[in-house]
Formats: sequence, C-alpha cells, structure tokens
Amino acid sequence: MTFFLTRRFFLLLVALITGFAVAFFLPWLLGPVRVVGLLLGALVGLDAALLYAPAKGPGAPVFGRRVLGDKLANGSDNDIQLFIENRYRFPIQTETIDEIPHQFQRRDVLFKAAIKPGETQVIRYQLRPTKRGEYEFGALNIYAASPLGLVRRRFRYDAQRMVPVYPSFLQMRQYELLAIHNRLTEVGVKRIRRVGQSQEFEQIRPYAAGDDPRTLNWKATARRTGTGAADALVVNHFQDERAQPVYCLIDKGRVMRMPFDGLSLLDYAINATLVLSNIALLKHDKAGLITFSNKPGAALLADRRPGHLLKILEVLYRQKTQYLESDFALLYATVRARVRQRSLLVLFTNFETLHGMQRQLPYLRRLAQDHLLLVVFFENTELRAYLGAPAETTEDVYNQTIAEKFAQEKRQIVLELQRYGIHALLTAPKDLNVNTINKYLEFKARGLL
Repeated sequence: MTFFLTRRFFLLLVALITGFAVAFFLPWLLGPVRVVGLLLGALVGLDAALLYAPAKGPGAPVFGRRVLGDKLANGSDNDIQLFIENRYRFPIQTETIDEIPHQFQRRDVLFKAAIKPGETQVIRYQLRPTKRGEYEFGALNIYAASPLGLVRRRFRYDAQRMVPVYPSFLQMRQYELLAIHNRLTEVGVKRIRRVGQSQEFEQIRPYAAGDDPRTLNWKATARRTGTGAADALVVNHFQDERAQPVYCLIDKGRVMRMPFDGLSLLDYAINATLVLSNIALLKHDKAGLITFSNKPGAALLADRRPGHLLKILEVLYRQKTQYLESDFALLYATVRARVRQRSLLVLFTNFETLHGMQRQLPYLRRLAQDHLLLVVFFENTELRAYLGAPAETTEDVYNQTIAEKFAQEKRQIVLELQRYGIHALLTAPKDLNVNTINKYLEFKARGLL
C-alpha cells in the first residue's frame, strides 16, 4: 500500500463532521457545509493526482538511498547518510523512516524535510553499536506530500543489507592520525622524555656540527686520518631499537562480561588492543595477540608485515566472552610455548577482590620473570559515582562504607602486584585507550622493552 491520508485531512474531516452536526440545528448551514465537503473531496483527488503523476525523467518521482560503510565500528558513533531526491515539478514535504537493526532499540529514526523541485536533501545521523556481530538494515521508507498536504505517497526502497560490526577501527584511525602528526597529547597521551638509551647501531657516518661527541668512533677516525681524508672525524649513528614484540593478552572469562555504558569489558579490551597494536606497528614494533578463558583461545604471533593488522582485526571480531572462570595456568602454558622472545605482555582482565588476584598471582609472577608484564584491570565507575554522592541517611552511610571497602581493595591489588615487580594499571573503561598507550610509551622511553 502506497496511499495514505494525512493528519491535515483528518482534522478537516472532523471539522466537516462538526459542521454537519451544527447544521442539524441550523438548517441554513447545510448548503455551505455540503459545498465544503465537495471541495475537500476535490482537493483530495487533486492531491492524489499530483503525487501519482509521472516524474521529470525516468524513475520514481522520489528517489532515496542509504549510504554507510562496509562495516560499523563497535562502541563508536558511525555516520549514516540518507539521500532524498525530489523529481516532482513542485516542492514536497517528506517523512523518512529508516529501518535500522533491532539491536539499537531506537524509535527516533524519523526525519522530516522540505525538498524543492530537482533538489537532493542529505540527512545525517549516527548509530552506536555496543556488540560485535551482524546487523541487518531493512528498507528505506519515504512518505511524500504535496503543498496541499492531504495525501501522502510512500516510496519504499528495499535496501536490505547485512553489515558486520567490528572492533572500533574508528578509534584506531583517530589515534593513528594523531600519532602520525605528533598530536596524541590532544587526547590525553602524555609526552614522555626518553630516559637512558634503548638503541641499536645502524651505521658510521662523518661527523656533523651538533653531533654528540660521545658517539665519536675513534678507531675509525684514526684509520681515516691515515688516508688524509678531509672529514676524518666519524661518529656511530644509532637508531631506536625496533621490532620488539608487544602481545595483548585478553581474558574472555565471566569477569569480562560486566557492562559499562552499554559496552562489555571484553569489548573495551578488544578496542584497546586494536588501538595499541596499531600504535606499536607505527613505532616499528611487532604486535601479537593471545586470548584465553577456561580453554585455549586465539593466538597470533607478533609480526609487523603488511596486512598483519587486518589479521588482528579479524581475530578480534570473532572473540566472545565465556561464562566460566578463566584458567591462568593455561595462559602461562600458552605464552611459554608460543612467545620465545622477551616481550611486553599487556594482560586485560578484571580483579574484583584481592583474594581473586592472589589466586592467580603465581602465574602472573612466572610471566613477569620472562617478560615485561602489564596487568590492566578496571575501576567500577558506577561505584565511584556512588561514593561521590552525599550520604543523607544512615543506610547511605553504611552503603558508602561498603563501597569504599571495594574501591580500596582495587587499590590494594595494584600495590600487591607492584610488590612483586609486576606493572599494574587500574583504569576507568572510558580511559582505557589513553592510559594503555601512555604505559606503552612510558616503557619505550624508559628502555624497559
């Protein structure tokens, strides 16, 4: 069905019926009311004739299409564009309803627009998915009305399409562009001064003004002096150590199912892994990935060849949380079997209690013996907000005391890990990307890798 009567028509119809009711008591009004009724019917017929008249040129009088990418980014605002073209010879009023995937649970995707003849209107809106997977878009429905506004004609474009939702490549690109232009400080990444050296020899070259005298190569200089070379002084040229392995270890157990702002902790960790892996590759390091739960997960050896980041993205897309407790002994065995070179291990997990961390501490200490281990776990931001609220009753005081105990236990976990030489990062989920990059750059600057 493409023919619909508008709200304006029904208001006029109610007014007409009211006129007939009044004319029952005032007979002299019956004639004028009948004329108005005939006029309303004629206008409806004229309006329908205008809307169903042929358009200028081939095709339907109103054309619409939806434009979006091949995939959506999880946890980010994805831009959607709707193009509505008016091919009538008169201006129209449109109401556009886009049938978005049911996962979004939105009822506000109705857009009104006034479009002149031959004009194309662009409607922009955003969708923020909170789960990875496949999302099905339905049809694009456009309801057009002429200036009379008594009838609407529906144009339906069956643009049904299945779109996958991947880890947030939009966040990855944002940090990539900022890193390329040395503007990471704009999003909170600290500028860290390099301490000491973490360099490898590249070549010998002639001395130039401004070179560090400590890098002079006296043996090579002596040989060149004997040949009578004018530029006898030569220096050792070093470059930053490259191709150091950086592994992200992702816990997929039940502790990572907790949601914050609609996104699970696992998805926060997955997005941060993609961002950190890309930054590591930009810094000429190798990026690798290991996931685990109560059973072995995916394992991707550290590499920096072209296309490796795409492999990481595909592996991350398929990860799902499990309902059982994760096996850290299995994680240690996997790392020991697959990671042969000393590497930076960034472990994304979540410890709610000190006792829960201490049960896994023996395996964490073994990992830290062979590698540089950073344990990343999460603050309960809702708990922090609750602690910041004023206590108005005795019950509020008791509840805030218990909440403070849980918050204090998180801080004790950090201290306990540091006591055994394990680096720890306690962060709010929304700050995970920035804080993880800060730690990685700090380790690079301090030459710990």
